[in-house]
Amino acid sequence: MATITVKYKDKNIELPENATAEDLAKQVHQTAPDQALAASINGTTVDLFHPLKGGDEVILWTFADPEGKEIYWHSSAHILAQAVLRLFPDAKPTIGPPIENGFYYDFADLQISDEDFDKIEKEMGKIIKENFKSEREVLPSKEAALKTFRSNKYKVELIEGFEDAQLTAYKQGEFYDLCRGPHIPYVGKVKAVKVLKTSGAYWRGDSSREMLTRIYAITFPDKKMLREYLHQLEEAKKRDHKVIGPKLGLFSHREEAPGMAFIHPKGMLMWTALLEYWRACHERAGYSEIKTPVMMAQELWERSGHWQNYRQNMYTSEIDERIFAIKPMNCPGCMLYYKSDMHSYREFPLRIAEIGLVHRHEASGAISGLMRVRSFHQDDAHIFMEPSQIEDEILKVLHLTHEIYTTFGLEYHLELSTRPEEDTIGSDEQWEHATVSLQRALERSGKEFRINPGDGAFYGPKIDLHIRDALGRTWQCGTIQLDMALPERFDLEYVDSEGKRQRPVMIHRALYGSIERFFGILIEHFAGKFPFWMSPRQVRIIPVADRHLEYGNALKERLQAAGFHCEVDDSNESVSKKIRLAQIQQVNYMLTIGDKEVEHQTIALRTRDNVVHGEMQFDAFLDKIRKEKDTRALTSPWS
Repeated sequence: MATITVKYKDKNIELPENATAEDLAKQVHQTAPDQALAASINGTTVDLFHPLKGGDEVILWTFADPEGKEIYWHSSAHILAQAVLRLFPDAKPTIGPPIENGFYYDFADLQISDEDFDKIEKEMGKIIKENFKSEREVLPSKEAALKTFRSNKYKVELIEGFEDAQLTAYKQGEFYDLCRGPHIPYVGKVKAVKVLKTSGAYWRGDSSREMLTRIYAITFPDKKMLREYLHQLEEAKKRDHKVIGPKLGLFSHREEAPGMAFIHPKGMLMWTALLEYWRACHERAGYSEIKTPVMMAQELWERSGHWQNYRQNMYTSEIDERIFAIKPMNCPGCMLYYKSDMHSYREFPLRIAEIGLVHRHEASGAISGLMRVRSFHQDDAHIFMEPSQIEDEILKVLHLTHEIYTTFGLEYHLELSTRPEEDTIGSDEQWEHATVSLQRALERSGKEFRINPGDGAFYGPKIDLHIRDALGRTWQCGTIQLDMALPERFDLEYVDSEGKRQRPVMIHRALYGSIERFFGILIEHFAGKFPFWMSPRQVRIIPVADRHLEYGNALKERLQAAGFHCEVDDSNESVSKKIRLAQIQQVNYMLTIGDKEVEHQTIALRTRDNVVHGEMQFDAFLDKIRKEKDTRALTSPWS
């Protein structure tokens, strides 16, 4: 029998001639529900039924891979649509993409409520048991596709919008849908289903178009994974920053300023702690901080390219017969700062940082707490250098990133996005040097990273920073980008060692990203139980009676003089109620003082976790919390 040899995990695997990726999966024992969902053959992702040829390099995508999850959840969206059509035959399916966690499908001519979720789940279960094969079909022409889907005006509109691309559809049982795929080989690989919620959604996100019914759901290859996910959702509800933040008096939102947060006094204490830490780190790392105007003229934004590409998201105003725009990004302002003087290679790397207030007109439906806002602060920095300095400078940014994220107990991972296939600027040599420099810096950092081929910006490759919170959720906060566009657009120059004028290389990077968003993430990460150094309620003194107030106020003055946030609860409530309130408000330390404490000039310490540590000397307590604050410890010395 004739055979072929393919490469899988750096091994040569021999297979029969005409073998498929599914045959490879069987031979290497990758057949479990979470394994071999689709394949990458020589860099192109395809169904498992795709034939192999000698010399192919093959990756089998699993549920552990982002690519595998995307395929799994997109395939599951078809199962959802098939179930809905069985139950509601008049519904018209439109689109059903995977999202970060699960998928959704939008339907026209469908009205459902939460009460319908159970029967949809049961119908999905029936389809899964039937274990249909996912069959891909290439449609012979656009005309044929239009004829096939003529009864669904939404599919017709999609087809008419396609250019000359090959059109494909997928069939599973009686269900047939326009789709480019790929799909999991059999629907039976899905082992657990949960319909999560329903909402309205405009067709193609256009508020002038029809309102559709969107159904969100999630699936897993294992029931235990579903249970863990649902538990995580419950935990996330308890940690919701939109609930905890106002409850703790940190921030609020008002209808008079949609998408723009009001930071309250307690929130400002945290905000200040975050910025003081950020500034201390950046000063040590050799950055200089600047401040640029919030509003600048249209001509600047035309020069930067934002006017042409981002105008619809910018707030504008006419002043003295000139159009001005509130900045959506800090970069152009820093370019003007750079041009205020002539620079020498001796200044490089020149590290310029800015906490800049920016405004972006997000759609009202996209606004969410502090996570998606219209007005926010970015901790940007622009680093100007010679090409030979790229690798070392990227490595220093990665080290700074590690220092900052680990201070908050945040794990993170890195992704390198390389040159897009089309519409980029810069020469091949510039892109090659920039990409290799970023990759070498990542390798030298010792951190694992993944490569996203073709996902870079048009002006340069980038590193995306994804943090993981206490619930295991990932958030993209920071980014490190090499920019070959703005130095060119703004005609930036420096004088090199030979006295010649050259164009600098520029990195722009943000580590917190949006400070508002980072603030929201920290609220959820810590569930409002903040480390002492950034807590807005560090110490509360609880006198047992009015006669203890004098001593309590004296202790408060000493604590405030030492730089701590301290309050005295002089209300008429009982001690137990005062303690309960302090615990609800997540006060780190409660110092109860009664006759004995006044007499001995001591305190009785209770920590936030409701553990009583008893009587101790005040100076001993002060020494410990001073060290806790100075080291930015994540845990209490009494825990």
